[in-house]
Amino acid sequence: MEASLGVEMEEPKAFSPPGDRLRADGSLKKHELSVKLPGVKKDIEKLYEAVPQLGNVFKIKEKIGEGTFSSVYLATAQLQVGPEEKIALKHLIPTSHPVRIAAELQCLTVAGGQDNVMGIKCCFRKNDHVVIAMPYLEHESFLDILNSLSVQEVREYMFNLFRALKRIHQFGIVHRDVKPSNFLYNRRLKKYALVDFGLAQGTHDTKIDLLRLVQAEAQQESSSQNKSHRITGNKISLSNPAPKGLDQQPTAKAVVKRPYTNAQVHTKQGKDGKLMKPSKTVDILSRNLATKKKVISTKVMNTGVMRKTASSCPANQTCDCFGTDKVCSICLSRRQQVAPRAGTPGFRAPEVLTKCPNQTTAIDMWSAGVIFLSLLSGRYPFYKASDDLTALAQIMTIRGSRETIQAAKTFGKSILCSKEVPAQDLRKLCERLRGVDSKMSTAADEKQRPGPADPALSEKTGHAAPRHSGSSLHRAGSSGCDSRLAKDTPNLEGWDEVPDEAYDLLDKLLDLNPASRITAEGALLHPFFKDRNL
Repeated sequence: MEASLGVEMEEPKAFSPPGDRLRADGSLKKHELSVKLPGVKKDIEKLYEAVPQLGNVFKIKEKIGEGTFSSVYLATAQLQVGPEEKIALKHLIPTSHPVRIAAELQCLTVAGGQDNVMGIKCCFRKNDHVVIAMPYLEHESFLDILNSLSVQEVREYMFNLFRALKRIHQFGIVHRDVKPSNFLYNRRLKKYALVDFGLAQGTHDTKIDLLRLVQAEAQQESSSQNKSHRITGNKISLSNPAPKGLDQQPTAKAVVKRPYTNAQVHTKQGKDGKLMKPSKTVDILSRNLATKKKVISTKVMNTGVMRKTASSCPANQTCDCFGTDKVCSICLSRRQQVAPRAGTPGFRAPEVLTKCPNQTTAIDMWSAGVIFLSLLSGRYPFYKASDDLTALAQIMTIRGSRETIQAAKTFGKSILCSKEVPAQDLRKLCERLRGVDSKMSTAADEKQRPGPADPALSEKTGHAAPRHSGSSLHRAGSSGCDSRLAKDTPNLEGWDEVPDEAYDLLDKLLDLNPASRITAEGALLHPFFKDRNL
């Protein structure tokens, strides 16, 4: 499949996070909880009815999390002696595939319970309902504590994340959804736990038997989809809609491009997941990605696997419809490639975004790199895109278009980009976003930085001020990130002396080539952790 992406680049705007709308006394939050409370009680009652044996062991207190595939409740174990023990109960939705559920349980029992990987107490099943009981770890919200963490705390956080990843990777488990909300952190007790293996897959040599079965079924499904999917689409303007709740933010302006330009893709997805011919052009809003109004047109093509599967498409011919108002016969004859895309938008590695079929534990290391990028820059979420091609373009604004194109070739993908975007210096980028002046910076760099007169910066600290929601966040470059500010009081101590080793590790984590990306074991041995004991 061939697809083109046009992204109009403007300076990003700082905006106040939704949390700033809460009253100082937290009254709005209390009101929302009181509204939700009856619904939560009803959910708890339904859970007792669905799995009656729970009532004999646990007293469910409240719902503490809800996702697409499960809900999590806080409960206490009714022990005969000793204090009550807090337990987290994960209720998997009845539509979850039995093999997938069994594989998640096996991951927890085999790899969990040590090295910061969540373990399991027991499991309950009644008909299609499955409830997993796990130790409860009270933890902080990542956004709430992001800007109050010291450099040393960030170092400890990343070290413990790599310990967890090393543990699961040794068993051939690819987590596939590494993000802050799945790595619980108790700041006071300095305890950590990697959770939620619902999307996990196995490597070719995985030690988790059921993950092999999941992998086999996924490959079989991909094979059948590859046979049935053909590209017959028309055109879609790839300019992303503004996220809900951000209507009044000074983000990108709507970009409607007619007739067909480089910013349009010849595909549309139908209700059943198959690509089909759309009845009309769909125009969407574009997102801000980087510096002064540049346009990047990217096109991702499969260079090996795809051409073999499309027998009617000669291997020695290349597409000639890029940037035109037509779909060429080569594109029409090329079947869509199906590959794993699990994970959370903003944390997906380049090989996932480009549908590379051979994905390894390296995708977890990329996600860890994005977390590290948020910790060093003070921005979370760092990347925020509504589709894979926009996400890929956002990565280009940080790592460079030429570097991204070269790396894609190593895993069988071809990316075409109309504008060359240079790679950014990771230290300068993070310092600019965090609003600190590094003592290691040169005098020339100091002159180029915005001074205290910049309305987006506080006079005393130089930290981005959330109340100036319409001001420019920084001038020299942009990450294409969601420029959300953490809610806590900024801690600038030590942030002007972040060692070079931190940015060297970040560079190795965000290596665009999965084959050379640093491993969890390698990260633990990195000089950034030279004073730590493994």
